[in-house]
Amino acid sequence: MAFTQTPLADCVIFEPRVFYDERGYFFESYNQRVWEEAGVRVDFVQSNQARSTQFGVLRGLHYQVAPMAQAKLVRVVEGEVLDVVVDLRETSETYGKWFSVRLSAENKRQLFVPRGFAHGYAVLSETAEFVYQCDNFYSRGHEGGIRFDDPTLNIDWEFDLQLALVSEKDLALPAFGEHRR
Repeated sequence: MAFTQTPLADCVIFEPRVFYDERGYFFESYNQRVWEEAGVRVDFVQSNQARSTQFGVLRGLHYQVAPMAQAKLVRVVEGEVLDVVVDLRETSETYGKWFSVRLSAENKRQLFVPRGFAHGYAVLSETAEFVYQCDNFYSRGHEGGIRFDDPTLNIDWEFDLQLALVSEKDLALPAFGEHRR
């Protein structure tokens, strides 16, 4: 099992060891002992799954503020997405920086998104199923978000944003710097 540090502090990519045979494959998608040995201590309390039925569905950038902030472990079980995180921790050396990684059912990569990060993804396949575990419960009253096309962040979503399918709620999110803290 391999952990790779991203350019953003505390945000890591996990690539599980996959065992294949003529029947298919098996892997541990999460093992608390392995993560703790890698220096990541997290207790997940909620698991979510989202299905997107078209190329270009773009969800985000979302987060929750304290005391309901969430760390997430995200992965794709069908299709492919471009997963994007933005460091919102004002005391972090990577504050305001973003990182993206392709997650797919094929590559089985997972991304650990620490508390204090905004998160979103764009579907790069015809359909996608996205699964994530959270270390805190969802709270509508603690939601925050940033516009996916914020010019200050200048995120490269790797496709023409005129093709993006974005919810009305996400289109109304504020710019970076005007976001909820």
